[in-house]
Amino acid sequence: QVQLVESGGGLVQAGGSLRLSCAASGRTFSSHSMGWFRQAPGKEREWIGGIVWSVGSTDYADSVKGRFTISRDIFKRTVNLQMNSLKPEDTAIYYCASALRPGSYTYWGQGTQVIVSS
Repeated sequence: QVQLVESGGGLVQAGGSLRLSCAASGRTFSSHSMGWFRQAPGKEREWIGGIVWSVGSTDYADSVKGRFTISRDIFKRTVNLQMNSLKPEDTAIYYCASALRPGSYTYWGQGTQVIVSS
């Protein structure tokens, strides 16, 4: 089985930055892409971006485009989410997920909390 563990969450002031990491572990791991999601209290889970593992191409939701950047480390099997110019509305639990094929997320991390104060 595959385990995904997010790290790097915390409390930050509006306008600040945070970098989240997602580490994959397990005897086997095969992923077409890795995605980042977030969920705020009382709201549905929202897709915010993803990266195609083999080529490193990325895509982002309009709400974070230009502020968030996704990158990968092939050797370490990690994916990062660099978050800049954070806003209070970015406050949420952030999750990473692995998709074996486009749009089909099989494995999920437990999430890491991000709180942006005004």
